[in-house]
Amino acid sequence: MADAWPAFDATRDSPTFATLHLASQMLGKVRVANAAWVNQGWHVTLRPSASGLATLPTACPGGRTFTLAIDLCAHAITLSISDGTSDKLPFTDGQSIADLHAAFIAMLDRHQLPSHFDGRPNEIADAPRFADDHAPRYYNPVSAEALRDALAVIVPVFETFRAGFQGKCSPVHFFWGSFDLAVTRFSGRTAPPHPGGVPGLPDRITREAYSHEVSSAGFWAGGVVATDPIFYSYIYPEPKGYREASVVPDAAKFDTTLGEFTLPYEAVSSAIDPARELMGFLQSTYDAAADLAKWDRLALEREPVAP
Repeated sequence: MADAWPAFDATRDSPTFATLHLASQMLGKVRVANAAWVNQGWHVTLRPSASGLATLPTACPGGRTFTLAIDLCAHAITLSISDGTSDKLPFTDGQSIADLHAAFIAMLDRHQLPSHFDGRPNEIADAPRFADDHAPRYYNPVSAEALRDALAVIVPVFETFRAGFQGKCSPVHFFWGSFDLAVTRFSGRTAPPHPGGVPGLPDRITREAYSHEVSSAGFWAGGVVATDPIFYSYIYPEPKGYREASVVPDAAKFDTTLGEFTLPYEAVSSAIDPARELMGFLQSTYDAAADLAKWDRLALEREPVAP
């Protein structure tokens, strides 16, 4: 239903999303420091949950595992341990990132969990270390709940889209570096080395992520960048004619600055059938990418099987 898609307001929401962006990076970095590296970094992404976003279980000494979550119902960073123990760190309006970082480490230490991780934000130009970011930050529960409710209606559409591909494909997951939901399809062919240059991200990580041809789509609410939320779709490497391809709906445009097709969230949420509108964007941009890049679509695609 169209009225299930929440409204966003960049002025209201951006300060909260900036706080959540930096908090999510702390969770992801704990996972980076304590799990075996998987191709494309899929093991360190956050996964959508009923209450927000969570890490995969992480093993620690003593035979325990733990998960960390951005809980947008409890409005807290939550900790769940396999021995039944749990804890939470509430988001407080006006709290600095430095204070949140210190309290997060203290929570892990209380439960004898690994608390050492890289203290520099990724993919954010000129960002101070978490421990040095003393500016007051804002947290509005209304903004957080809008993000939670948007993910609740967006994720099923992305999952249906993902189900139509039998080649290598990522899960529908959330990248804390850029603060966006994404799903990525692979052609199976190697790609030219990526030029890198992403702020705060080693080029070796970027080049692994784009080691093979990809068609990727996602949802970006903004994070530390104040913006109106968008859906996006791109291919790497970009084939000739992609930017001029015909896609739907009419509100979808190729953004030459971002190098990808974009579709305003509002154009989807205000549609008569938002899920159908979004699926049309995901499918038409992929169709253009796969056809122009001459992917072996017969081998890679499938009809989704009913439950």
